[in-house]
Amino acid sequence: MSPLGNSRSRRRVALFLVAVGGTVLVAAAPSPSGLSTSGQYALATMFFAGFLWVSGTLPLPVTALSIPFVLTAFGVYAELDAALAGFADPIIFLFLAGFMLANALQKYDIDRRIALWLLSKMGTSPRRLVAAVMLATAFLSMWVSNTATAAMMTPIAVGILAQVLGRDAVATVPGRHVADGVDEGDGDEKPFSNLQVSMLLGTAYAASIGGVGTLIGTPPNAILAAQLNGILGYEIGFARWLLVGVPIVAVTLPIVWYLLTFRLYPPQVASVEPARTGARDVLEAEGDLGSRGRRVAYVFTATASLWVLGGLGEFFAPALPPAWATTIFGGSGVTVLGVDGHQGLLYYVMVGLAAIPALVLADTMEWEELADVDWGTILLFGGGISLADSLAATAATDWIASTVFTSLTDAPIVLVVGVVVILVVFLTEVTSNTATATIVIPILISVGSVFAVRLGVAEVSTAIFLAVSGAIAASFAFALPVATPPNAIVFGSGYVEQRHMLRAGVVLNLVMTVVLTGLLWVLFRFVWPAFLW
Repeated sequence: MSPLGNSRSRRRVALFLVAVGGTVLVAAAPSPSGLSTSGQYALATMFFAGFLWVSGTLPLPVTALSIPFVLTAFGVYAELDAALAGFADPIIFLFLAGFMLANALQKYDIDRRIALWLLSKMGTSPRRLVAAVMLATAFLSMWVSNTATAAMMTPIAVGILAQVLGRDAVATVPGRHVADGVDEGDGDEKPFSNLQVSMLLGTAYAASIGGVGTLIGTPPNAILAAQLNGILGYEIGFARWLLVGVPIVAVTLPIVWYLLTFRLYPPQVASVEPARTGARDVLEAEGDLGSRGRRVAYVFTATASLWVLGGLGEFFAPALPPAWATTIFGGSGVTVLGVDGHQGLLYYVMVGLAAIPALVLADTMEWEELADVDWGTILLFGGGISLADSLAATAATDWIASTVFTSLTDAPIVLVVGVVVILVVFLTEVTSNTATATIVIPILISVGSVFAVRLGVAEVSTAIFLAVSGAIAASFAFALPVATPPNAIVFGSGYVEQRHMLRAGVVLNLVMTVVLTGLLWVLFRFVWPAFLW
């Protein structure tokens, strides 16, 4: 083993021992007032997982797999079956279906065609070219994971830059991986143009923002949905989430584009017509979508449409016979098959699962192609849900919420939301947004009881509001590569330096904290009450 490998191994073991030692100290400390013994052990497990996630001691999924073991070892759960229940949560299978649908879109280049079409229509000026890349990235990120979208769009953005600036003018960072699209050349240092920086950073930020738009766009959304269901028994649903996510995307994406291209890194290129022409040429060369590709597009369109329709049961169910309404949209009544109660054929997880055999029956995908998904993220979800369930079951989240937020009970709720947003953004900058959401969201759900009386609304409504605010904020950390997968992918491509991301990210973090706080408050007061609770 090389000296570097030995050093990394020793560091990993040392950090793991620190995690174990800290966990023992938390578990063995005198129990605070109001916290049960099992709740203290659940908090010790949270420390163990949180320390390993933040420090990067182990891969995130490996840490997630250790959570059921630690919970059962402490006796938080009497049997391992209960600790493993989070890995079978319905939201796990929604994301699994989303990953598999994304594989089908990518196999037939449907996502790439959408991006090129937008570029061919909007690429008439440098700023509009950046807007086209960001819009395409954000739209795709709503339906394909933001990680996969960033990985696909980064080489496309680099290829566009090569057409506009010339291959020899695209700067790279020495010693870093270079994405497909431009050769490294002779390694001579070149100046980074504003167009290059704004387009690459715009790609990363648009992938993160676009992921907020739908329930399957980014892990924090799915974590939120699972924990609202597990802790409160509240089903936010695919269509309801659109009322949360789409307004956020529609407002924040243009602001980020404006700041990048007008204030931070204004492009200084006279013409981008070659990129627009190149996108048209590529689309013409590829020709029409083949029959299998069209069938994938039909399956995807039908799935997305049914996801939306399934969330509109309160509008359509009254027009149907009761048995059909229960069968299609869910309920406790008798179904058309004569049984009592049904979750509904249009329950969004049911729709997602049905799309998978549809792809196979349409002769578009084989199992080996479907199974090529990010299983690590799936396992990470499962571990996070198991941890959140244990904190809720032992009332540990209630204790944290009352301890941490009691001092803010007399503060205006706008200030509380601002504190939540900036806290989550800060935490996300130093760890992954998935880990942050896993730890913070159950705590924010429990905070609902602290502020419900002051707001004059139901406890569930307040819990949803604060948890949604935290989940969304987890996608708005822009300053460091570690914060989100899109940041890491674009930074790792070798076409931007950390100083570029840091400069833009600090400004955007501050601006987005204010924008998100105000926007979330307006939505909470005037839009969501009519639809979410």
